[in-house]
Amino acid sequence: MRRRRNLTLTGLAAMAATMLVVALFPSLATAHGAMMMPGSRTYLCWKDGTSSSGDIQPKNPACAAAVAKNGPNSLYNWFAVLRSDGGGRMAGFIPDGKLCSGGAIVYDFSGFDLARNDWPVTHLTSGANIQFRYNKWAAHPGSFRTYITKDSWSPTRALAWSDLESTPFYTAQDPPSVGSVGSESGYYYWNAQLPSGKSGRHIIYSVWTRSDSQETFYNCSDVVFDGGNGEVTGVGSGGNPSPGPSPSVSPSPGTSPSPGTSPSPGTSPTPGTSPGPNPSNGCSASFKTVSSWGGGFQGEVTVKNTGSSTINGWSVSWNLGSTTINSVWSGTSSVSGSTVTVKNAAWNGGVAGGASTTFGFTANGTPGSPALTCTAT
Repeated sequence: MRRRRNLTLTGLAAMAATMLVVALFPSLATAHGAMMMPGSRTYLCWKDGTSSSGDIQPKNPACAAAVAKNGPNSLYNWFAVLRSDGGGRMAGFIPDGKLCSGGAIVYDFSGFDLARNDWPVTHLTSGANIQFRYNKWAAHPGSFRTYITKDSWSPTRALAWSDLESTPFYTAQDPPSVGSVGSESGYYYWNAQLPSGKSGRHIIYSVWTRSDSQETFYNCSDVVFDGGNGEVTGVGSGGNPSPGPSPSVSPSPGTSPSPGTSPSPGTSPTPGTSPGPNPSNGCSASFKTVSSWGGGFQGEVTVKNTGSSTINGWSVSWNLGSTTINSVWSGTSSVSGSTVTVKNAAWNGGVAGGASTTFGFTANGTPGSPALTCTAT
């Protein structure tokens, strides 16, 4: 009799503890979600860090730093950057420097506030129309607001409220959704025009506020306006570009989805796997094929500063072959006769001695082995 009574008391205590957890942290049993296109820091770092065994093993250095600070739970719960008591509040509620973690108190996401320029990034075209996607790990009615950083913001300092434009460039109320809750395949979506006149690195900051509770989600999505079409870099081994959850980017009237590359018809690089170091004025360039498919390929060029002093700009040139460039990111390109030249973007021209940076492109045709010429400025 005494044993049965003890078991009953133990069961009641466990039930009371469970109810207390739900009461204190209702978010554990209610809504979850995160921006998937353009991917939030937690979402893309989860993509970067998830191994075949299910362990979190980040390859991106910024993601690794965040996990080192917060532990792997911050990525196992990539959809939980929230405040249950947020009520849609922003400045004055979430402190400066903690916007990307949302001041979350259920899980620690403070590592995602780190001021770094090597977070996974989505390549976009300023002024283009894209389809935003926001994961619905749990579905609830509510509104979405998306903001953009001012041109004065730098990725080398933690994000403050004063770094954001004062008004959202788009809002969505109860947008449609597809897929199942509790999975990566379920998400809300809406089409929106990106801010015009933007270039280089920025953060798209999103706020999802439930209309049936005070719960509010805060997300930082790192983007670069370089004429990209939704490609993602910095995820996986080597940080190679890959299509995002919604790689289709449609330009608004009068804008071009491709980055200033207008090769002559039937022309393109013929790159392959040549290391091709051709030092010129303190820099070298090497090429590798990231992936290929029937009729096309994706290439990546690494620009290395071979000197000891910082260079403030660079350009890489090579002879075009019989294929056609489709898009370029992390650089701006031009074509003269049979030569294509890619110059640094606004944010990756400064390269310290011995350091390197990359740009990527897609093209029609078959990869070859180009002879690259690098010029430092």
